[in-house]
Amino acid sequence: MSEWRTLIVDDEETYARGLQRLLGRRGIEADVAITAAEGLLRARRHPYILILLDHMLPDGSGLDLIGPLRQSKPAPAVLMMTAYGTIENAVEAMRRGATDYVPKSTELPDVVERVVEAERVARAARQIPASPASAASSNLAQAFLGESTRMREVRARIAEVAASPDTTVLLSGESGTGKGIAARAIHTLSSRAGEPFVAIDCVALPTPLAESELFGHEKGAFTGAERQKPGRLEMAGRGTVLLDEIGDMEFPLQGKLLRVLEERTFERVGGVRPVAFDARVIAASHRDLSELVSEKKFRLDLFHRLSVFPIHLPPLRSRGSDDILLLSQHFLGEFASRMGKTLSLSREVSDLLTNYDFPGNVRELRNLMERAVILASPTTTEFTPDLLPPRVAEITLQRQLAPLTAPSERGLTVTFEPGRDTLENLERRLLEEALRMAGGKKVKAAEILGISRFALLRRVEKFGL
Repeated sequence: MSEWRTLIVDDEETYARGLQRLLGRRGIEADVAITAAEGLLRARRHPYILILLDHMLPDGSGLDLIGPLRQSKPAPAVLMMTAYGTIENAVEAMRRGATDYVPKSTELPDVVERVVEAERVARAARQIPASPASAASSNLAQAFLGESTRMREVRARIAEVAASPDTTVLLSGESGTGKGIAARAIHTLSSRAGEPFVAIDCVALPTPLAESELFGHEKGAFTGAERQKPGRLEMAGRGTVLLDEIGDMEFPLQGKLLRVLEERTFERVGGVRPVAFDARVIAASHRDLSELVSEKKFRLDLFHRLSVFPIHLPPLRSRGSDDILLLSQHFLGEFASRMGKTLSLSREVSDLLTNYDFPGNVRELRNLMERAVILASPTTTEFTPDLLPPRVAEITLQRQLAPLTAPSERGLTVTFEPGRDTLENLERRLLEEALRMAGGKKVKAAEILGISRFALLRRVEKFGL
């Protein structure tokens, strides 16, 4: 028996066997147990590297099984699964030692991706080489963790276009949403994975030397050209070229790039012999290229040539509180493990994070988690607000108080009397008024207040409403 197998503990045997078969196709050997007792017995007999654990088992709760399962030496990673998913269960599972959490309502292929990534991380922790099949999809699973509809669509579209290795892709989205990682995932999952991946920062292309940088030059082509030099496009060979921030490319250079894309050849600067171009092109931009076209700053024909298969990476603030907390737990666990610490999110921090706008998106969230782990003392076990930069609390408070000052057609009529009222009792009355207007519907009340459902539930619990 392999020394790094995976165990699936789930009483829905059909589901478990289906997952077992799909994992087998990805190079991951898995066993199945249909009760908590059987799962615990198997885990004691064999040191599994990863255990997929259902929340509701016929002879007990999966949450109660996490501790005993992780008593094995070395302790296995635990990935919780449940058909009764709430973010509270996710947080509780991770507090008890689970490394990740996935609702069973997630499409089975997406569950497989999460398992593949969890298995890769577990192998890395034990310094076991990852299987080639599981390593091929690690970028996709890790970079785009989340259960929101928009992120499921992103993962699906990346997987689809990766299977079409000649298709040109246009990635759009704000800075920090993961466009560069998406491009690498497309390359890694494609048949071009063994070829070079060349990223070209169009912002950093020096105007006088841009053509030489892209296309290369012949010896003597200009002053200082003492030898022949291949350009970045040539260096890509049959791999993938990422044209990052294509919206900032100089207009004259856009025409020359268009010619390359249409004719699949180019000449080095100072040369006359055509050089074949056989790489896949992925373009990325945080700017709206269609607006740049209307402003005459970007060529319409190049825009159409690049946008054969567009993929939009959504901002983190639009993905919902569940994705924010899942990503927070993921990054927190990653950095805590790396630095030999153990940290869990406090309720206060969870509340602040789900109300924060994250202008820097996933990149900013990752940086916040790394900063917190560095600042936490070796004896600290809970991530508290003092480990966050002051701007997070300040911006969150401004957002929460916005309904008090902004005009609203919904008609919130809560008043504030200086000297008598406190921010806390004002918050309570505001919450009560929103719930009254929403007829007790918490999702509607959260929309009225401009906060997440999770943030509202925390306040309902705080004030005992």
